[in-house]
Amino acid sequence: MLRIGTRRSPLAMWQASYVRDALLTDHPNIEIELVGISTQGDKTLDVPLSSKGGKGLFLKELQQALLDGQIDLAVHSMKDVTVTLPAGLHIVAICEREDPRDALVSARYADLSAFPAGAIVGTCSLRRQCLLRFRYPDLSVMDLRGNVNTRLRRLDDGEFDGIILAAAGLKRLDMEDRIRQVIPADLMLPAVGQGALGIECREEDDHTNRLLMPLDHKLTRMRVTAERAVNERLDGGCHVPLAAYAEVIGDGLRIRGVVGRPDGTNVLTGEAQGTLHQAEELGQQLADDLLERGAGQVLKDLYGN
Repeated sequence: MLRIGTRRSPLAMWQASYVRDALLTDHPNIEIELVGISTQGDKTLDVPLSSKGGKGLFLKELQQALLDGQIDLAVHSMKDVTVTLPAGLHIVAICEREDPRDALVSARYADLSAFPAGAIVGTCSLRRQCLLRFRYPDLSVMDLRGNVNTRLRRLDDGEFDGIILAAAGLKRLDMEDRIRQVIPADLMLPAVGQGALGIECREEDDHTNRLLMPLDHKLTRMRVTAERAVNERLDGGCHVPLAAYAEVIGDGLRIRGVVGRPDGTNVLTGEAQGTLHQAEELGQQLADDLLERGAGQVLKDLYGN
């Protein structure tokens, strides 16, 4: 019996089911159980994540269940996975990436450029808030927490003129028809790891590691490795609007990054290009470039030290 740990939200359950089905395709005779686990992040819905410790709140209970042997693997959205993992755990596979871009959902307007001054746009992401305020300073940007269905319900109830969600999540939940605009990366650079699923398990569990290795998508791993290297070098966390997005171009890799303040000021952009095998190095190079051009002061101010 292989036990897959997952958050209980519809999207998280879809992700765990995707991994289960992929495993069964290669190993049809194994038994698999999905184990739903409530995380602190799922319980903390009344305040922004950044005030309660950030996206790591979605991981702790799943990782503890792994360490305690209650589950054999955990499925995460890579954008929620912290730079450092508990001792003894690792990301054994990163599945092929879905669309990494952000999506506008609105019953009133076809794209962000059509929103009038004062229109209310909802998102809990500091990255999205920063880039919205930078690109569209006349909009009113407000916090919006909850799972996908909760956010859509609040939009449908008229609390917002539009909301920003990950395109990947809407597509995975068969809600692609709700998307009015897939926002180009040039306007809103995606989050680190957005659209990619990571599978975490115990390093010492050779059997589970062997079962999972075929699910690792090499190009996706290289892209996400570069993006996470930016995040690690900048010590990016829940208090920092930070984006990093890597693309495979021919036989090379291009990575772009953004750092700014939540109010949309001091937005710094940069990019680096090289070979696929330089993924981590390119991410570090981009981060260093941003630091040299002022990101260090932005980070210092945001972290208050």
